[in-house]
Amino acid sequence: MPKTDRPGVSAATVTMLGVVAVLAVALDQLVKALSTSGLTENEPVRILGGLVYLCLWRNSGAAWSVGSEYTWVFSLVAFAVAGWIGGVALRLRSKPWAVALGLVLGGALGNLADRLFRAPGVLQGHVVDMISLFGPDAQYFPVFNVADMCLFIGVALAIVLELTGRTRDGSSGPRA
Repeated sequence: MPKTDRPGVSAATVTMLGVVAVLAVALDQLVKALSTSGLTENEPVRILGGLVYLCLWRNSGAAWSVGSEYTWVFSLVAFAVAGWIGGVALRLRSKPWAVALGLVLGGALGNLADRLFRAPGVLQGHVVDMISLFGPDAQYFPVFNVADMCLFIGVALAIVLELTGRTRDGSSGPRA
């Protein structure tokens, strides 16, 4: 019978989670710095034949600025996500899960950094977005950033791992 409970911390998987998260935050913040210095608001740059537009947006809400008046809630959610991932890391033994959770953590922290350190103030800061698909200025899809991409990919990977029965503790037995 396969072992279903493998308590303890795997240093390799926790390290992988941390490295993925740090790389995600670093790339996100680098792209945001380049965007704020190289793009001008209301002047989108068309690339890839119009498949992608680079446009500087400062978003106080979620996709399409939903929830703009509740910016502080998004900050609290990011703190909660980071705390939950920290708790999960204590039993994490699966490298695919480490990548998924590292992407989610990096995405959450990348946008949280904006909410903490950008204008108009702590827990109220506007997230810098710059990628618009199929048309400028969110005509067809919300304008997003690298942190949002990391969140999306991490959550999608977590769903696939969950649906295929991959456990976070690395066991291969049936779930309790």
